[in-house]
Amino acid sequence: MSKDWTKLYKKYKGLWVALDKDEVTVLGYGKTANEAVKKAQIKTNKTLFLTRIPKDLASYVGVI
Repeated sequence: MSKDWTKLYKKYKGLWVALDKDEVTVLGYGKTANEAVKKAQIKTNKTLFLTRIPKDLASYVGVI
């Protein structure tokens, strides 16, 4: 099932984000992946979903 990350993009664009298993709840964020994980580990010891939110959304349709 797809997730709507519109709110994540608006708030965290250009940053690394550590998400809970639901892939929506933010547990930590930062300029580096390590910073995001450290902030998340303060809140929980669960397995994290780590991703970088792009600064710009670029669409591509076509063939290379």
